[in-house]
Amino acid sequence: MLLPTYPLKTARLVLRPFKKDDLAALHSFQSSPDVTRYLYWEPRTRAETAKILAEKIENARLTEPGRTLSLAVELVETGDLIGDLTLRCTSAEHRSGEIGVVFHPKHHGRGYAAEAATELLRLGFEDLELHRIFGRCDARNVASASLLEGLGMRREAHLLENELVKGEWTDELVYAMLAAEWRRR
Repeated sequence: MLLPTYPLKTARLVLRPFKKDDLAALHSFQSSPDVTRYLYWEPRTRAETAKILAEKIENARLTEPGRTLSLAVELVETGDLIGDLTLRCTSAEHRSGEIGVVFHPKHHGRGYAAEAATELLRLGFEDLELHRIFGRCDARNVASASLLEGLGMRREAHLLENELVKGEWTDELVYAMLAAEWRRR
């Protein structure tokens, strides 16, 4: 399906496959309660992060529907790993995909997530030729909702108490963009 030509570059960022020596940097934000507050998982131990990193290394290309592309995001200026992107092909038949974005809190508020996610949308729409890409977030996660809206995605749903996350019923917001909307941006 897709083997991106790496590295992918934006004005300030490099998107690339994960590698073994990303463990410390990835763990620095996967272990943060601030980062995982609205995610399905609790802060990870170093061993848990190492297991996830091994999976991310294997996900450097999309080989079939249902698989996930995982990309490390690093700053051009310093080479520091600051974020983690995912693009999952949810259906080949319907040409749909889902994006995910997780960034280190010390890099929030600088537009890096929007810059990286825009490149991820470009990859999905232009290289994979997806018809529809969606993103989901906990309704309490104002920053994620703002990011998805800022990317030009439309809110399609506000699902009330649809998931039990960490022992609590939570609302979920669903945002999406069609290929035609991407082209009109």
